Amino acid sequence: MLGSNVKVHFAGSDGSKENFCALVAADTRYRLYSCYNYIVNKKPDDDFRLPEDDIILEQQKQQKHVIQDSGLFTLMFGASKGQQQTISTLTEWQDKLIAFVKQNHITASCVEIDCQKVLGPEEAWYFRQRMRDLLPENKQINVFHFEDGLKGLDRLIEFADYIAVSVPEWRIVKPATHKQDIRYITHYIKNKKPEIDIHLLGCTDFKIIRENNFCTSADSTSWLSGVKYGYFNDGIKKEHIRNFKRSLYNEREAQVKAMMLARGIEPTGKKLVYTTNASLCATICKDLYARTCGPQD
Repeated sequence: MLGSNVKVHFAGSDGSKENFCALVAADTRYRLYSCYNYIVNKKPDDDFRLPEDDIILEQQKQQKHVIQDSGLFTLMFGASKGQQQTISTLTEWQDKLIAFVKQNHITASCVEIDCQKVLGPEEAWYFRQRMRDLLPENKQINVFHFEDGLKGLDRLIEFADYIAVSVPEWRIVKPATHKQDIRYITHYIKNKKPEIDIHLLGCTDFKIIRENNFCTSADSTSWLSGVKYGYFNDGIKKEHIRNFKRSLYNEREAQVKAMMLARGIEPTGKKLVYTTNASLCATICKDLYARTCGPQD
């Protein structure tokens, strides 16, 4: 669908205007965002329409491919983890997700309601079929989880056009062998159904990306680690973001400043520094992905 090598989608920007400007200046072509903040405090029959210049709508015009995550992980294990989830509550979540997509004419590939960990694999099939029936216009990404087992994987391969394997999950479940296990699973999927698209969910490991380069896509928040921790890795050594070459920094700062002003963001000192550093880190990551698994344009 996206070419002959993995295309790494830049994740973590979500609704941040600063991060949006950073990625545009870095000329990235692939994004993943979560719909969590856009639907969490709404009811299914609410108005979900975004302003015409919202970055979610803007990025789908600019990017070659966008993935919308369901926000379910945050709902189940993050900000809303204290709430008990049932078929009823997750049906409401799915209704809100679908309303958001339809009202805004979102064209992104949409990650399903993968509730295996809180409700079980069979319940996930209810949501899977329901989403296909109610959202036929959007390509959907169905997620394989450890709880599904091999029989569940076979059933999923038969059903899905686009299947995701959760890299962080396998790192936790099989810490010593997760790289081999992921490689086995992706090859198994592709051998069973050569035309299927495969996504490596939350994959920040360059070795895993390289070894599974026949997959369609991956997503990573690695580009944000430089502004989060102060250090970035250029593929050779670890460097502090203050060591960016001054001429490169100044050039990127000018680009970022113009974009921030165009989007109505006051480019104050800290905001401008953050956005410029984030943008340079995104460029470094894009170059690393290109060297690791091929073109990212």
